[in-house]
Amino acid sequence: MMQGLVFEEVFAALTCLQLDTDDVARLRAWVAAIIHPGECLQLIAAAAGTPCCPHCQCSRVHRCGSASGLQRWRCLACRRSYNALTNTPLARLRKKASWLPYVQCVLESRTVRAAAELVSVHRTTSFRWRHRFVPGAANKRPARLEGMVEADETYMLESQKGSRHLNRPPRRRGGVAKRRGITREHECLLVARDRSRQTLDFHTGRGQVSAARLTACLRPVLAPDVLLISDSAAAYRVFASNAGITHEAVNLRAGIRARGTIHLNNVNGWHARFKTWIKRFNGIASRYLVNYSGWQRFLDDGELLTPAQLLTAIIQCAICRRKITN
Repeated sequence: MMQGLVFEEVFAALTCLQLDTDDVARLRAWVAAIIHPGECLQLIAAAAGTPCCPHCQCSRVHRCGSASGLQRWRCLACRRSYNALTNTPLARLRKKASWLPYVQCVLESRTVRAAAELVSVHRTTSFRWRHRFVPGAANKRPARLEGMVEADETYMLESQKGSRHLNRPPRRRGGVAKRRGITREHECLLVARDRSRQTLDFHTGRGQVSAARLTACLRPVLAPDVLLISDSAAAYRVFASNAGITHEAVNLRAGIRARGTIHLNNVNGWHARFKTWIKRFNGIASRYLVNYSGWQRFLDDGELLTPAQLLTAIIQCAICRRKITN
């Protein structure tokens, strides 16, 4: 009763104040940051619904108690029990009350240590959560690119940051490759983007991209009637010819940046934003490159704006991938 009385007094005092625009904005931000401990569990339950068995995919299930705040289910076919997160990257992660504040840190692109300090978890927990949550959101990708599609690759120096066993002599942070140009010391990130700003990213491995890798990455996601725009690399010409796709090349080496609507400005702009954004992390391991490019992709899309939206998308993608994997 006392708590309700205090709140009523505070609320009455707020209604009497003449708040300016900045004060209202600060008040809204503070209210939006208030998260009930059970809100995360409610989001998980709502996103999962009645999940089919992750072990045998049978849909004949019944409720079987609860554990750690999550509903458990038992399959009538294989008799095994599970919850909404079983066999997903989010399984067995603790401190669910801190998930939504941490997802807010993901939306704000905070570093591992900054997020750990804000959410009050250890930095190793913060790192583990980053590489469980971010891939789940990054899995939300457009199924197909249509119309005019720009494709280009960007390269980053290969990094074995965090590895216990290096297969080369260690290199200081900020080091350079032994040879000039694009070599096997560089990791290739291929980005395809259509004029409606739908974006797909692929980590194609070390060295320059080949026609075979372009076929494996782009062939399933390009509509048959697309106009593929690329630089003058021979790999794109070979891929487009083999795939029967209309292709236009921009000869950047000759100083030709655009021919009317034939240009690579959209995809090169994405590359520039990605390389600027990723500097805050002071170097990333190459094995996580696709996680970070996917992170930048869903931030750049601007569709997932709140922690609740992002966490719901992560859970739904994790459950969908569980069905595909099984």
